[in-house]
Amino acid sequence: MKRELGKIIILVIGSFLLACALNFFLIPADVFASGFTGVAQLLSLVLPMSTGVLLFLLNIPVAILGWFKVGKSFTIYSFVSVMLTSLFLEILPVYPLSNEIMLNAVFGGVVGAAGAGLLLKWGASSGGLDIVALVLARYTDRSIGSFFFLLNSIIVIAAGLLLDPEKALFTLISIYVTSRFIDTIHTRYVKLTAMVVTEKADLLNAAIHERLTRGITRIPAKGGYTFSEKEMLIIVITRYELYALKNIIDEVDPDAFTNIVETASVFGLFRKD
Repeated sequence: MKRELGKIIILVIGSFLLACALNFFLIPADVFASGFTGVAQLLSLVLPMSTGVLLFLLNIPVAILGWFKVGKSFTIYSFVSVMLTSLFLEILPVYPLSNEIMLNAVFGGVVGAAGAGLLLKWGASSGGLDIVALVLARYTDRSIGSFFFLLNSIIVIAAGLLLDPEKALFTLISIYVTSRFIDTIHTRYVKLTAMVVTEKADLLNAAIHERLTRGITRIPAKGGYTFSEKEMLIIVITRYELYALKNIIDEVDPDAFTNIVETASVFGLFRKD
């Protein structure tokens, strides 16, 4: 109960920061965010609907996709985050804290990344492209970064065509700041490898399979100090599953030793679970 309450508080804070980044920095300066949020901003220029409403509508089909392909818990928390962000966007006024476009681009990127990074760290996301990336990470061997780059490139080009080239350049700056700051808070790699040394390998193996549906390689191990017999469980996960894996290990074997390393590429059966 305490953990769930903490997660809800993080959802509120993260969503509030995302809305602040948009209404106080990016939207007043006509600078666009990355991902589906930026798409919602672009559509609000040509459609008689606000960014908050469009962001909510864009995430409905993504939430349905996530429900069937990713997992109910992650999708629910992510969609709740989207609803909260949309609500805050409607409640908070669009008020520029600065008339300097560079300051708006940089601080909008930092504040938005702080919100998105908090959500990722606690097992949720800001919805949209995060859920799409998680699905793609399971079913394709292509770099997820290429999909992010493609959509964000479309946003930058559209910003230049609908407004002016200068807005496109500042949008590029904001997107870059956002990605770098999220890397600092969470991790820039989509795939991670966890090496878990435990004396409860069977229990941990079953729990991970039940809640993550990931393949596991088990290797016999022996403590170098105690010489006790153990096993090492090696599992490749996406960064969106890191929070869930930590919780599973804490529940099953709090004494387990876990090493998380960044994985640049995976070959084999990862996409088939």
